[in-house]
Amino acid sequence: MGKKGKKEKKVKGAEKTAAKMEKKVSKRSKREEEDLEALIAEFQNLDAKKTQVIETACQPPSPRLSASLSAHPEKDELILFGGEFFNGKKTFLYNDLFFYNIKKNCWVKSDIPNPPPPRCSHQAVVVPQGGGQLWVFGGEFASPNGEQFYHYKDLWVLHLATHTWENIKAPGGPSGRSGHRMILSKRQLLVFGGFHESTRDFIYYNDVYSFSLDTFTWSRVAPSGSAPSPRSACQMTSTPDGTSVIIYGGYSKVRVKKDVEKGTIHSDMFLLKREAKDGQEKWSWSRLNPSGNKPPPRSGFSLAVGPAGRAVLFGGVCDEEEEESLEGDFFNDLYLYDTAKNRWFPGLLRQNKSEKKKRRRGKKDAAEGEGAQEEEEEEEAATQAPTEVIKEIVTEDGTVMTIKEVIPGAQEKEEEEEEDEDEEGDGGKSSASLVEPCPRSSAMATVRQGKLFLYGGMFEVGDRQFSLNDFYCLDLHKMDQWEVLVEMDPKAQEWLEESDSEDDDDVEEEVKGAEKEEEDEESEEESEDEEEEEDHPAVQEGETLTGYQSRTEQYWIGLARSNMGPDAKDKKVAKVAVAMAKVFYEDQQ
Repeated sequence: MGKKGKKEKKVKGAEKTAAKMEKKVSKRSKREEEDLEALIAEFQNLDAKKTQVIETACQPPSPRLSASLSAHPEKDELILFGGEFFNGKKTFLYNDLFFYNIKKNCWVKSDIPNPPPPRCSHQAVVVPQGGGQLWVFGGEFASPNGEQFYHYKDLWVLHLATHTWENIKAPGGPSGRSGHRMILSKRQLLVFGGFHESTRDFIYYNDVYSFSLDTFTWSRVAPSGSAPSPRSACQMTSTPDGTSVIIYGGYSKVRVKKDVEKGTIHSDMFLLKREAKDGQEKWSWSRLNPSGNKPPPRSGFSLAVGPAGRAVLFGGVCDEEEEESLEGDFFNDLYLYDTAKNRWFPGLLRQNKSEKKKRRRGKKDAAEGEGAQEEEEEEEAATQAPTEVIKEIVTEDGTVMTIKEVIPGAQEKEEEEEEDEDEEGDGGKSSASLVEPCPRSSAMATVRQGKLFLYGGMFEVGDRQFSLNDFYCLDLHKMDQWEVLVEMDPKAQEWLEESDSEDDDDVEEEVKGAEKEEEDEESEEESEDEEEEEDHPAVQEGETLTGYQSRTEQYWIGLARSNMGPDAKDKKVAKVAVAMAKVFYEDQQ
C-alpha cells in the first residue's frame, strides 16, 4: 500500500512539474507569438480578398518539407497542403493547396478563399463523409529568421465536394502545438503528443484528445496504465478494426544545462486500447513488444498506412549529438509493421529478394562439391554485408552533393520468413532498376490503391540543408521497383549564406522575405497581389512612417479587428494594426 501511494505521489508530482513548465513556456512565448500575429494577420488579409475558387494546372509544388500529403477518399487524387522551405537565410511557410491526379500524372493548384494561415508540421486526416473532407489541426508558423515560433491550436476542414475551407471553433481542444499526430478512429479524430517551443523554452506532450465528428466537440481522453513519455513525430496507426491505436518511436529533448540541450530518439511501442463499459468509452495504455526486424532508431521518418492495415515507415535521420555539434545519418530504407501479428519486417524489393534466393540455391549446390564450406562463408558474408551506392548531383551554383546510400544487409532467416509470407504474385521476376529515393527526413508520404507515394523532404550535407521536390511511387503489392514521377531538380536547390549585418531581432523587417513569391508563380497572380495592395491607403509623397501610421490608424485598426475577430483585446489589435501599417509602408518604399 505504501509503495502504491508513493508511486501515485510520484506521478502527481510529475504532472505538477509538467503543468508548471507549460505555464512558464506559455508566458515566455506569449510576446513572441503576439509579434508573429502581425505577419499571420497580413497573410489572412490577403487571403480574405479572394472571392472565388481558382484552379490552375501547374508544375509540381516547390521544394518543401513537413507538409501534409493525403489520399482523396473518393478519387484517385492526392492532396498536398502547406509545408516549409529554408534557403540558408530565410524560412518560408506555405498554405498553398495542390491536387495530384494519379492517372493523368498532373498537378493542379487550387486557390480557395479563406484558407488556414501558412504552417508546417501540422496534421491532416481525410474523412469519407460529405463527399470527402480534409481535417487539419495545429502546426507552426516561424519568423523569417527562423528564431521565433507561433504554434497553432486551430481546427479546419476542407470540404472536397464544394472546395470550401471552414474554421471549426470548438472549445476544450489541445493547446497550441506542432509535431503531434492525428488519426481517424471510428467517428473520432484522435490527437496525441507534439511540442511547443519558444526562443528559450520548450515542452513536449503525451496527452490524448478526441474530436467527435458527430457533435463537433473536443474532449480530453484520460487512459489508465503507463503512457508513453512525452514526444513528437511518432508513428500513430489505428488498428484495422478501429478499436485500438499503436504508437511507435518519436523524438523529445531535455535541457542538460543552461545552453545545452540533448535529444532522445524513442523506439518503444505502445497500444492505446478502447473498450466500451456501461455505455461509456474507457481507454488504457499498455506496452508492446513486437517481434521481427525492428527499424534502427531514427526520427523524422515518414509514415503511412498500407494494404491490410500495415504501417509503412520510410527514411528518417539518426542524429549524433555532441555539446557543440550535430551530425545526422539519413536513411532511405523501408519498414512495414503488421498490426495483426505485432511484427516488424524490412520492406525489401523483389529484386533484392530474387538475387538472395539465387545465392542460397548456389550455396546448396556448392555444398555437394569440394570447398563448400569456404564458398558458403563467402556467400553468407555477401548476404549480410551492407551495400553502398554513391551518387553525385551538381546544383546550379556549382555545389557538388555527394549522396552515400547505405543499404544494410538483413538477416537471412527474417528474409526467408518474409518471402514465404509476402511473395504472392512475384513469379520469380527480378527488376533491373536501381532507382530509389535518396536518404531524407521529413518527407510526405501517403498510400492510395496499394501504392506508396513519397514527396520532398530534406537532407543535409555539412552545414547546408537541401529541400527536395522529387516524387516517387512504389507498388506495395508488387514491391518490385520505385517509379520516378518527378526527378530531383538541382536548379531548385537555392542556398544563401547568412549575413551578419541582418537585424535578426526585428521580425517585421523580415516580412518581405516571408511573402516572397515563388519564382515559377504566374504573372497573373503577381498582378492580382499588386491590385490588392493598392486597396490600402496610399503613402503620400515625402510622408514619414509615423505620419502615415497616424493618418491611417483607424483603417488599419479596422482591418486588424476584422482579421482577429471581435474577441481580441484592443491592445493586441492596436499592436497588430501598427505592424501591418509598417509592413505596407515599407513595401511601398
